[in-house]
Amino acid sequence: MTEFSHLNKAGQANMVDVTDKADTERRAVAAARVLLSAAVMHKIEAQDIAKGDLLATARIAGIQGAKQCANLIPLCHPLPLSKVTIDIEPCEGGLAITAECKTTGKTGVEMEALTAASVAALTIYDMCKALDKGIVIEQVRLLEKHGGKSGAWVRGDD
Repeated sequence: MTEFSHLNKAGQANMVDVTDKADTERRAVAAARVLLSAAVMHKIEAQDIAKGDLLATARIAGIQGAKQCANLIPLCHPLPLSKVTIDIEPCEGGLAITAECKTTGKTGVEMEALTAASVAALTIYDMCKALDKGIVIEQVRLLEKHGGKSGAWVRGDD
């Protein structure tokens, strides 16, 4: 059984000491889906969202979310992100969000990518909630991570 590295010998939460870890290139990709009604999708496609440019705002929010990850998630290390991209594409029933984060450091960027995808999805919800309260955010998940001692991991078919 894997031990939780965020617990000390007394079982108390603490920040993992990464002092002795080597700096390596790190990359993570995460995703989320926002399920939207056909009427809301029509408004998005027509760029007719009252609060402004939905996709640009959600991309910026996702980038900001990744940059704020250590302030939001207890025990997360603050990381100097070298790249954050947010892609938002129409998919069956709504919008698919993909977030990619990169850094060179002692710890991975999985939490930053997951936070980026989540904040972009929440922003879409916020900007569309006046049109439909039934919006669903789902499938927030890590797709892949690269770098570090554990190497590469890629999600298989779900």
